[in-house]
Amino acid sequence: MMISTKGRYALRFLADIAEQQGDGFVPLKEVAARQEISEKYLEIVVKDLVKSGLLIAVRGKGGGYRLGKAPQEYNIKDVIELMEGSLAPIACLEPGQNTCPRKDHCPTLPLWKGLDEVISAYLSQFTLEDLLGNGSLNPQSPPSASST
Repeated sequence: MMISTKGRYALRFLADIAEQQGDGFVPLKEVAARQEISEKYLEIVVKDLVKSGLLIAVRGKGGGYRLGKAPQEYNIKDVIELMEGSLAPIACLEPGQNTCPRKDHCPTLPLWKGLDEVISAYLSQFTLEDLLGNGSLNPQSPPSASST
C-alpha cells in the first residue's frame, strides 16, 4: 500500500489550515507557499475536501478556506480513505465486494485481514489535532494481527 500525494497533501493542507484558522479564512496560495505544493495540484485536492464538507470555502476578497469542524473531529483514517478510497490490502476485503468463494479455504485470507485491521486501527487512533504543533505523534502499539 502506498498513500498518494493526493492523500498526503490533503493531510498537510488540513493541518496547515487548522494551525492558521484563528486568522479566519486562509487563502490557498498561502498554504501552497508554506507547504511547498503546487497551487494547481492543491486546487484538485481541496475540491474533494470542500465537496465532502471537511473544508468550508469562501470566494473573493477575504476568502479562502477553513475547517468545517474542530481538528479533533477529523479522523486521519477517514481523511485518507476520502482521498484514496479503501485502504484494504486486497480486493476481496474492499467494502461492497462480493464474498470470495474461496474465503472458507483461502490460506492467505487471515494474513490480509490482519494487515487490514492493523492499518485501520493505527490510522483510526489519530485526529487532525494530533498532527498539529510539533508533529510528534504518540501512537499506541498496533494490535496483534494474530488475534484474527
